[in-house]
Amino acid sequence: MSDAEKSGFISKVIGPKKRWWAYKARVKELPGKYRTAVEAIERYMMHFVPTDGDSSASMFEDLADLFEQAAADGTSIREIVGDDPVEFVEAFVQNYSEGGYVPPRARKRLTDDIERATS
Repeated sequence: MSDAEKSGFISKVIGPKKRWWAYKARVKELPGKYRTAVEAIERYMMHFVPTDGDSSASMFEDLADLFEQAAADGTSIREIVGDDPVEFVEAFVQNYSEGGYVPPRARKRLTDDIERATS
């Protein structure tokens, strides 16, 4: 894969870099457990490649919106993601992407990371 192809793929996954860095700054400001949960979900979402960078950027921004509001309202992480964080994320990304292959190891890691963030 050439550098141009890699850059195009990365832009497709994360969206425009300026929006990506703004999203990352927002996540950094979240309370610890919420930040841990968002970072775990973000890692998992990287397996889903939206059809365009704007959809991808919107997906991450909406994730930040959701967790910022939850933190402000005192909503627990489990109230957001439910008992099955994999199911939550896969339903969430369906609004933005046709999805991708997610290795079982990534599913387990997400579940374990959310468990740590909620305990």
